Amino acid sequence: MANNNDLNKNSKVNVREMIANNKEKNSLSNITEKLVPTLLFLITAVSILTTIGIIYTLLSEAIEFFRRVPIWEFFTSVELDPFGPDPEFGILPLINGTIISSLIAMAVAGPIGLMTAVYLSEYASEKVRRTLKPLLEVLAGIPTIVYGFFAFTFVTPILQLIIPGLSLTNILSPGLVIGVMIIPMIASLSEDAMTSVPNSMREGALALGSTKLEVALKVVIPAAFSGIISSFVLAISRAIGETMIVAIASGSSKDFTFDITESMQTMTAYIVEISSGDISTGTTMYYSLYAVAITLFVFTLIMNLLARYISRKFREEY
Repeated sequence: MANNNDLNKNSKVNVREMIANNKEKNSLSNITEKLVPTLLFLITAVSILTTIGIIYTLLSEAIEFFRRVPIWEFFTSVELDPFGPDPEFGILPLINGTIISSLIAMAVAGPIGLMTAVYLSEYASEKVRRTLKPLLEVLAGIPTIVYGFFAFTFVTPILQLIIPGLSLTNILSPGLVIGVMIIPMIASLSEDAMTSVPNSMREGALALGSTKLEVALKVVIPAAFSGIISSFVLAISRAIGETMIVAIASGSSKDFTFDITESMQTMTAYIVEISSGDISTGTTMYYSLYAVAITLFVFTLIMNLLARYISRKFREEY
């Protein structure tokens, strides 16, 4: 009997110890559960706060610029001469160069990227797809400064053999190379969109007598249209924001022209040129950097919002 009583006492003590330990663990667990959402919120807020900080920095400095240069003159004048005795700050030549280089890039990347996506999605075997897609992504990982020197030292001399009047620095060469650079973006995103189209749609079209090409062009591409358009818009945003290729190969001419064989300057190249120079803080030229930067920011923001809108509007649910 004594032994039984001792066992009961020991078991009661053990149970009490277990309950106390569980309470301590639960209290620590509750504290952890309360802290984790707060920690995750702070981590999430970093990107939002960074964006707000960037916008605040750009706006605060750009406002000072527009106090010195009328905003109407900035957005409508075709005269850009920040280094002259009577400086002119019209952004139209920069917008013109940016748009032309982006259009040339999309003329190269659009058809090639889309046809590459069609091949990978509809024609390539699984083994070929696993081989080619990583190779395309390697192309996207090449530093842009390498692309810039490639455009200046290799592409431009070849183009000069074809177009004798081509300037050493021109907008055509970097536009073509930017197009090559963004091919993987269009090809990869478009291929993902096409791959997500159900096979039942392909099989149904083939059963009705369609050829494989007709299935790709008339069934798969329309079904994946929202993803394809989104890839195009994101690629345009990438082309608009490209810096080193145009800074090296397009020159620094600030003339307002549509001649793609001549030197032009983009918004990003202007920022590189001015920030690399020996300019004093507080000058109009210094503040012009922020005015151009906020314009570039608005350009890319509009493109990203457009991509989201198109993706949601034309998205197909399967």
